[in-house]
Amino acid sequence: MTTADVMAPQTGFHALNLSQSVLSAVTLAGYRDPTPIQAALIPEALQGKDVLGQAQTGTGKTAAFLLPFFQSWQDDNRPGPQAIILAPTRELVVQVAEEAQKLSPSKHLRTLAVYGGARMGTQVQELRRGINLVVGTPGRVLDHLSRGTLNLNGIRYVVLDEADRMLDIGFRPDIERILRRCPEKRQTLLLSATMPDTVLRLTKRYMIDPVHINLSPTQITVDSIRQSYFTVDEDRKFELLIHVLKRERVKQCIIFVARKRGAEKLFQRLRKATKRAAVMHGDLPQSARNRIMQGFRDNKIAFLVATDVVGRGIDVTGISHIINYDLPEDPENYVHRIGRTGRMGKDGIAIAFVTREQGDELTRIEHFINMEVTAERIDGFSAFQPPVAAKEEEPKDNKPVYGARTRRYSRRI
Repeated sequence: MTTADVMAPQTGFHALNLSQSVLSAVTLAGYRDPTPIQAALIPEALQGKDVLGQAQTGTGKTAAFLLPFFQSWQDDNRPGPQAIILAPTRELVVQVAEEAQKLSPSKHLRTLAVYGGARMGTQVQELRRGINLVVGTPGRVLDHLSRGTLNLNGIRYVVLDEADRMLDIGFRPDIERILRRCPEKRQTLLLSATMPDTVLRLTKRYMIDPVHINLSPTQITVDSIRQSYFTVDEDRKFELLIHVLKRERVKQCIIFVARKRGAEKLFQRLRKATKRAAVMHGDLPQSARNRIMQGFRDNKIAFLVATDVVGRGIDVTGISHIINYDLPEDPENYVHRIGRTGRMGKDGIAIAFVTREQGDELTRIEHFINMEVTAERIDGFSAFQPPVAAKEEEPKDNKPVYGARTRRYSRRI
C-alpha cells in the first residue's frame, strides 16, 4: 500500500468507521454505498447514542440499525440475548432476521425470529441453546417472558422498528412492558416513517436525549412512482384488472383489497387466469404466509392479492406495480401501499380503481399527498368526465394548489 493510498479519503461504508469483519459482511452481501439513512444513523449509533430515525420504507433502515450492533456484539457466552428488535408483523420479523443473518459478521452470532403462528417449542429450544439477537413481535416476546423462556437482563441494544405501525395496531402496552423488563442502561433506537404524538411520547419516556434524524421527504410520496386511477363500476373491477395487467405487462405486483373475504374471492377468480397468483391475509396459517412471501421474493409468484397485512415493512425490490383494487379508508395507508414499489430509487407504478361513490376518498388521498392523481380511461369501462372547474386565482405565495378542481365541485364519480 502506498502513502497515497493511506492518505486517500475513505468512501462508502469504509467511511463509517465500521470494523473489518462488519465491512467484509457488508461487501459479501452486495452492499456498495450506504443509503442516506445508513450514512446518517450509523455514526451516531456507533457512539452509543439513542437515535430516533425517521425515513420512508425502502430506504435501508434495517441495515442502519443492525450494523451498529454487529460492530459491538461480544462472543462471551453470556446468558440471554444482547439485543432485541421489535417489529409489528410476522413478515417483517422474518425479513429483519434474514437480513441479520445475511449481514452477520460471524458464524457464532446467532439470531432468532420469534412470532405467533410458529411452534413455541422450537423457539424455546433455540433460546436455550443461546441467542445473541432476538427479533420478534411484541405479543410473542411477552409470551416468552411470561413463560420464563426469554431473559432480557443482558439486553444492551433495543430497536423499535416501524414504531408508528406498532402503535397504530395497539402494541403500545406490550412495548412498554417489554421496555420495562430491559436494563435501564441500554441503547435504544426507534425507527418510524412518521412521528405522530404517540411515538414522540414513547421516546420521551424510554429514550435518553435521542438524536433525531429526519430524512422523510417534504412530499410524502416517492417521485419515481407514477400514480393514476381508473373510474369503474364495482361489478366490472375484475374485468378491468385483467385488462390492466395485460396492458401494463406487469412483471410483479401487489393487488390490495380491503377485506380478507374480498381477497379470497378475487384470488379464486384470478387463479383461473394465471397460475402465478397467490393471496395473503391475516387468517392464513403462518407456514402458508412464509411460503407465499418466499415465493413472492423469488418471483415465482407474480400477482399477490393482499390485505394491508403487507402494506408496510415488506422489502421486495422487484415489484413493478401496485394496484389498489379497493381504495384504503385511511389516506396514509395509500402511501404505505404504493411504497411497496419504486423501492431504493427504482421506478414504480401505482394504479387505483375508484368507484362512482368514492370521489371523496380519492380527494382525501390527493390532499394528503399534496398532488393530483392522474385520471386514466379505457374505452368501455368509464364514462365519467369531471366538470370543468372555474379558474382559481393564483395563490399569493405562488405555490401550486393541488386538488383545486375538487374544491370547486363535489367529485362524486
